[in-house]
Amino acid sequence: MTVTLAMVTIDCADPRRLAEFWTKALETDIALDYGEFLMLNPTGGGVRLALQQVPEPRAGKNRIHVDLETTDRPGDVAKLVGLGATQLAEHEAPGFAWTVLSDPEGNQFCVAEHHD
Repeated sequence: MTVTLAMVTIDCADPRRLAEFWTKALETDIALDYGEFLMLNPTGGGVRLALQQVPEPRAGKNRIHVDLETTDRPGDVAKLVGLGATQLAEHEAPGFAWTVLSDPEGNQFCVAEHHD
């Protein structure tokens, strides 16, 4: 058996509203629209991102999160904040740095600098 990671799904109150943020953030579009479940086209291939409506509000920090990678972390963090994200924290480890943000519904995600 071969198992691969195909999609990460974010539970949310309003998939359409959240899709406005994520499609702009990832420079992509909605691939499938089932009303309460939206799937975004993966940018440059890779793992798909889906947004799924759930009735309960988010409680606490999400237990799984999306990590994004860029070659211009300060510029892309500023872009994401301009789109509606909130910057929460900056972290560094030897040879690695990342910014923690939350999307408009409070789901946390990280942006790290790309390293070869």
